[in-house]
Amino acid sequence: QVQLVESGGGLVQAGGSLRLSCAASGSIFSINAMGWHRQAPGKQRELVATITRGGSTNYADSAKGRFTISRDNAKNTVYLEMNSLKPEDTAVYYCNARVRTRQGPFYDLEGNDYWGQGTQVTVSS
Repeated sequence: QVQLVESGGGLVQAGGSLRLSCAASGSIFSINAMGWHRQAPGKQRELVATITRGGSTNYADSAKGRFTISRDNAKNTVYLEMNSLKPEDTAVYYCNARVRTRQGPFYDLEGNDYWGQGTQVTVSS
């Protein structure tokens, strides 16, 4: 019912930058928080950054000062600008959104979490 599609991943050298995008579509009434998680090979998936509909943000310590999360509510899109990339940032990055779905004239009282398919980010030394 709700789909999230990430884009913008790729291969960059250490110190470089990438901008990830994630667009949500489907039977959406509203989107509460949106965010990014990442998972490196052999490691657990971890939170990178989140942003509320009103623009409040939070970041993992590893992302603070280097990454910036933002969103365009009209486009149901969230972005992650990544600067000063390190090899340790190499991972599959997943978009997440807490979505209240539309059901004709009705809508969900509580949102549900949806995930994108992931986009690969590789940072070389």
